[in-house]
Amino acid sequence: MMQKSLVISLLSVGMLWTTFTDAATGKELAENRKKGNCLACHMIVGSTLPGNIAPPLVAMKARYPNKADLRAQIYDARINNPKTVMLPFGPHEILTDAEIDKITDYIYSL
Repeated sequence: MMQKSLVISLLSVGMLWTTFTDAATGKELAENRKKGNCLACHMIVGSTLPGNIAPPLVAMKARYPNKADLRAQIYDARINNPKTVMLPFGPHEILTDAEIDKITDYIYSL
């Protein structure tokens, strides 16, 4: 029983660490002008030179209770808003699926 609890604890720590590192990588991608470049349009608290032409990226869990909906928005915002000026990061292959996942983890943590 003790061994099972230890294994579960170690797995939980590993999953938390993976989420933390994915979010940290996501932050780097979101702020990278050659990749996500979210700051070109969005304001993120604590970032330098935030954009002001798109909604601020705050309270994301309240705005997107379902994380998959946020990911879909980042992947291709045209699905929900055909007239959007947001780049379709997935279809245009600006970001890989793995990069979109990491940016989603980061933005969802805001």
